[in-house]
Amino acid sequence: MVELLAKLFLKDTSDVKNAKVRQGYARICCIVGIMLNVLLFAGKYVAGLISGSVAIMADSFNNLSDAGSSVITLIGFQMAGKKADTEHPFGHGRVEYISGLAVAAMILIMGVELFRTSIGKIIHPEAVDTSPVAFLVLIIAIFVKLYMASYNTKIGKKINSAAMKATATDSLSDTLATTVVLLSMLIMKFTGWNVDGICGLFVAVFIIHAGFEAARDTLSPLLGQAPGEEFVEQIKKIVMSYDKVCGMHDLIVHDYGPGRCMISLHAEVSGDEDIYEIHDMIDTIEQQLQEELDCEAVIHMDPIDVNDKSVKEMREKVEALIKKKDEKLSIHDFRMVKGPTHTNVIFDLVIPLDVKMNETDAKKWVETLVRENFDHVFAVVKVEKSYI
Repeated sequence: MVELLAKLFLKDTSDVKNAKVRQGYARICCIVGIMLNVLLFAGKYVAGLISGSVAIMADSFNNLSDAGSSVITLIGFQMAGKKADTEHPFGHGRVEYISGLAVAAMILIMGVELFRTSIGKIIHPEAVDTSPVAFLVLIIAIFVKLYMASYNTKIGKKINSAAMKATATDSLSDTLATTVVLLSMLIMKFTGWNVDGICGLFVAVFIIHAGFEAARDTLSPLLGQAPGEEFVEQIKKIVMSYDKVCGMHDLIVHDYGPGRCMISLHAEVSGDEDIYEIHDMIDTIEQQLQEELDCEAVIHMDPIDVNDKSVKEMREKVEALIKKKDEKLSIHDFRMVKGPTHTNVIFDLVIPLDVKMNETDAKKWVETLVRENFDHVFAVVKVEKSYI
């Protein structure tokens, strides 16, 4: 149904990177979600009145809160779609993550509340309604929620939306909760055992876990998570495909929301090349990154000496000594300044975040390492952290 509505109301459903297409998909999903949840609320509430089941009537209000979650997601997408302004020059894309975080918080609240209720039911068991009306309502609710989880997952992956994925998790949690209620009713009907509280306890743990996962997926980009390995490899493949690029380093990826990615990096080029030709090549690389990866790129040009064999040999020796301590360590921007009494080797030492090494201690260690292994050679080191 969602895809059908998308074809009816969206001009081009294939260009999911387009902000308007993403927003259109999200709007359709949210509106469908609001309508289905309101219908479930009305159906369960009426069924609760007819059957006299307090549990079904209480569960109906859970669907009403789910409709509220869809409203939050819808508002989030609307705000995220606002254009950049003077106060927010990078746009409002991160609002989408915030709306997803709000949905994750509602999942956690539901899980904690179910946990509390289940403990109460274990201590003080309550009668479970096993009327045909109750069974019918729960079965319908399960299929509706499965459908909602399915289309939210599919569209969430299609438009790469953490908020939609969080909504899918919410629907899946509801499906599991309702399924367990149905199973507990069947056990009660055919065996007389009241396992409602125990089943609810297991479901509550699952929902709380799902809530934490959803919160992590939406909170991480807000905090500034590292870029995916595949994305980094795509950037490297494009940059290094140009013959005059000798290497790249200092890659930083800034995520301001889906479709609002900015990257900066240093590209190493021969210092003997024509600066105008190199500048034109850098512009071309930036344009290719924009077209193929949908990200704005800023590339700093680093000239290096590629013809001096003594520089190359010294770099290889220094790097080999450093990597003996940890293979993850690396160096770049290597230069040699020769003088009448001694030689300075100048370079940047890159320490990945998962390598526990103090920057001040690392600097002193490298300076000592070079001094002890090479006669009349001193190291001038700048320590950097890796952001990928």
